[in-house]
Amino acid sequence: MFYVKNVTSGERVLRVAAGLLAAAIAWLGVGGMAGALLAASAGGIAATGLFGFCPMCAMFGRRLDKVKKNGTL
Repeated sequence: MFYVKNVTSGERVLRVAAGLLAAAIAWLGVGGMAGALLAASAGGIAATGLFGFCPMCAMFGRRLDKVKKNGTL
């Protein structure tokens, strides 16, 4: 694995739900450039939830405290 997960389980569920909601809003109501931007944002939000890794959180140094007793992740 090339990345370490930095999004908690609860936050992952919220991100996927928010991504699906934003995609539904973009698909049903918003047209033009705003709809395209909202759909692209929805894809990014849902992807961070599905993969459990947020690049922006990593840039700010966010890590999960999941160190086992032997010192490995």
